Amino acid sequence: MNYLWAFVVGGTICVVGQLLIDYTKLSPARILTGYVVAGVILSAVGLYDPLAKLAGAGASVPLLGFGHLLAQGVVKAVDEIGLPGVFTGGIGAAAGGITASLVFALLAALVGKSKDQN
Repeated sequence: MNYLWAFVVGGTICVVGQLLIDYTKLSPARILTGYVVAGVILSAVGLYDPLAKLAGAGASVPLLGFGHLLAQGVVKAVDEIGLPGVFTGGIGAAAGGITASLVFALLAALVGKSKDQN
């Protein structure tokens, strides 16, 4: 059942993004940014945590999950160190994922060959 919920929730998130690309004049960058902000807002009002528990990776892997991770990192850092946590908590919480993406991007660039796009 966990796989089904992950597929349904993750698929729904992706379908909404695709509909926004197809039927609005929003650029993909604005849609992606909107997803991160929506994850922060849903986390702040307490709606994202139950969704993440229900859907697992279907909710935590998309960009909404990144926004949720940033918000939770800020909350934890503010509880631990106070106001400076607002500025450091999100990056601290996401540091592992950001580092992994940079390392894998570097490896892909070293292994792959770039081609002229013309």
